[in-house]
Amino acid sequence: MAAISLQLEGTALTLEALAPLARGRDCRLVVRDAVYQGLEPSRAMVDRCLTEGKPVYGISTGFGKLKSVAIDPADLAQLQRNLVLSHSVGVGAPLAEHEVRIAQVLRLNSLLRGVSGIRVSLARDLVELFNRGFVPEVPGQGSVGASGDLAPLSHMVAAYMGFGFASVAGVRMPARDALSAIDLPPMELSAKEGLALINGTEVMKAIAVCNVLRARNLSKAADAITALTLEARFGSVAPYQERLAELKANAGQSRTASNVRLCLQDSEILASHADCLRVQDPYSLRCVPQIHGAFKTALEHVESVLDGELNAVTDNPIVDPETGAVYSAGLFHGQPLSVTQDYLALAVCTLANVSERRIEQLVNPDLSGLPAFLTPHPGLHSGLMICQYTAAALASENKPLAHPASVDTIPTSANQEDHVSMGMTAVRKVRTILDHTERILGIELLCAAQARDFHPELRAGKGAQAAHDRLRRHVPKLEEDRYLAPDLEAAYHLVASGELVQAVEAAVGPLQG
Repeated sequence: MAAISLQLEGTALTLEALAPLARGRDCRLVVRDAVYQGLEPSRAMVDRCLTEGKPVYGISTGFGKLKSVAIDPADLAQLQRNLVLSHSVGVGAPLAEHEVRIAQVLRLNSLLRGVSGIRVSLARDLVELFNRGFVPEVPGQGSVGASGDLAPLSHMVAAYMGFGFASVAGVRMPARDALSAIDLPPMELSAKEGLALINGTEVMKAIAVCNVLRARNLSKAADAITALTLEARFGSVAPYQERLAELKANAGQSRTASNVRLCLQDSEILASHADCLRVQDPYSLRCVPQIHGAFKTALEHVESVLDGELNAVTDNPIVDPETGAVYSAGLFHGQPLSVTQDYLALAVCTLANVSERRIEQLVNPDLSGLPAFLTPHPGLHSGLMICQYTAAALASENKPLAHPASVDTIPTSANQEDHVSMGMTAVRKVRTILDHTERILGIELLCAAQARDFHPELRAGKGAQAAHDRLRRHVPKLEEDRYLAPDLEAAYHLVASGELVQAVEAAVGPLQG
């Protein structure tokens, strides 16, 4: 598949533009000459500071608690090198390559705003490194999310300098060998540039981008799977009327109800029990518009904050040619991301919790009216009994992960940095909660399709049937007990990859996120 082009100018990056990278697509960056030229005034200010001998934080002084230590002009390049190497203290499993690639794009995009004081040649080098497929290895732990993602970004820059590890074409090797493989020398930094490269929130932001894109998919997948569960449980579509959304005055509820109604178009199953005596369904079926709708409302807010952050300046100090001032401020602080990712964590947990309850509605014969645990031969066979256990385990594991990271803080740099965001912790927790929730919804899909197969004489709604049929391409109907782990993995992949949503939308048209 040919590489896509992504044009950067510092102010126009969108989630949609980053989505192919999040899916692992190859990408080539393009930066116009006019954007490069826009970096020159800020760099000229840095050079004037050096010529005039002014004490300016991060340019001619030490860092953090060492802000008052003046540095000899002859040592400024060494200062930047030392900064990067001494801050490369990350630990834990490396970030996924697609997360690092997005972080590379985001950091460059912020620098292109022209207030970080870097040379044009450095920006060009960053573009060239990315376009030749150089992916630094970045450990996932070590950032407290203030002064930015210092440790993760330092590992990224250290790899550019030939330290640590990197990948080229998916092959991991020492960073110096990786640079040699793409015919580029190790990067050498000038005054201010090391600080400009590592002072920012771009690593937590990259993971947040992936989280939000996954949550968008889950928003649609959960509605489609719910429609199949409603069909399998002979539930009522009455709670999904638009009139009720109008009375509630909630846009998320309206979008959820609309999605489910769309998936239930032309359903013979709903028509077959329109006059049944069951007055109300359980909340996990009846209150889906409110529950999934609340998730959509949360996601909308999280997206709105992230949209602004994609083109934000997160450096310190800010070297601003428009005002002629050098600002020592705190744009690197990750609290906007930390708070909203905590919000997303809570919202995703809700999708997991209600999906697990719908699984119970499907497998429990006292609730479903179907054969116990959805096996044609209960007793000798256990069917999908233990799938509900797995869903319950994952939903419960989500709960401590939903504890907000943003309420925590621990001082760093000898109390100079006395309030931190823990934004990296927040985004990593959301990533894990998403993993669990995709698997729970996959289990619901598996159970709903199996339950649906007990009434093949009735046609399901177009979207629900599309979800059922797409699963059956990969997982056959359960006739007797078999090794089930591959079934769960296949259902999870359908949900997580977006394939399920694509199949449903092909049948009924676009769903609303």
